[in-house]
Parts: sequence; C-alpha cells; structure tokens
Amino acid sequence: QTSSALNAFESELGAQPPLGFFDPLGLLNGDVDQERFDRLRYVEIKHGRISQLAFLGQVVTRAGIHLPGSINYAGDSFDSYPNGVAALIGPDSIPTAGLVQLVAFIGLLEIGFMKDVPGTGNEFVGDFRNGYIDFGWDDFDEETKLQKRAIELNNGRAAMMGILGLMVHEQLGGSVPIVGEL
Repeated sequence: QTSSALNAFESELGAQPPLGFFDPLGLLNGDVDQERFDRLRYVEIKHGRISQLAFLGQVVTRAGIHLPGSINYAGDSFDSYPNGVAALIGPDSIPTAGLVQLVAFIGLLEIGFMKDVPGTGNEFVGDFRNGYIDFGWDDFDEETKLQKRAIELNNGRAAMMGILGLMVHEQLGGSVPIVGEL
C-alpha cells in the first residue's frame, strides 16, 4: 500500500480502531481519486446491506420461522424447501421458474429503486432515500448521522463475514451454535 493512498483516505468513515484504514487487497493502490473510493464504498455498503438480510434470513428460517401459505399454485409450502444454499442448488431446491422470478425482482430493484439519483438531496454515497423516504434521518445532528453511518458500515462488514461463515459451515456440515444443524 502506498503511503499516498493511505494518507488520502485515512480520515474517511470506516477507518476505525483498531485497524484504521484497511485495504488488504490493495484496491486503492497507486493514483486513486475520490470517485474510485466512493464507488468502492458504494459497493461495500450495498453488499453489507444484502449480507445483513441474508444472515437474518439464515437465522430466522433455521429457527423454523417461514412465510405462511403456499409458494406456488401446486400447494408447496414455504417450509417444504430446504434452508440456505440448498434452497438454490440441489435436489429439493426452488424450481428454476422461482429463481428466475427472484433474479428478475432483484434486477427491478437494482434498476429502478436501489440507486443514487443525482439532484435528489442524497447526503452521502449509498444514500438511497432519493428525496422520498426520511424516517427521521433529517432530525439527527451531523455527529449522530456520522455515528449511525459508521454503525451500518461495521454491521455490514460483520454480516459479510457472518454469511460467508454460515455458507462455508453449511457446505462442511455439522452444527453451529444458535443456528443449529446445517
């Protein structure tokens, strides 16, 4: 890591104790501008949010909590499909038409809603409110906003490692505390 890249971004949100600025893959080596950093931060925040949902979904479904009713017109219930990666691949996985619907819905969200829209008053990279949703964010002072953004960033980082760990353990087999048999 070059000292110029380290010095340029060491005061950014997410450069927190005990590691400080941490770029183990060297994605910010060389002549890197703020635009490149913002793109990487945008991707980190988005992956963190997705990982938080994935981790929560793993824990909830493994606890036996499923949506009520049927997943299709054939009458298959939501709990008739396996949890985790086995729901996507394997002999008892969700049918291909169901996976296509999931991918299409996620694509619709990506293209239509989950993006920064310039000129709508977004305060930071990854702010998807786009002038529509507030939930009290505008009532916070700047220090509280910065703290909450740091909390989201750290929770996203933890969730990325957490869901990766759950997927690895699922493939290895065995039992994980709280989650149970995988």
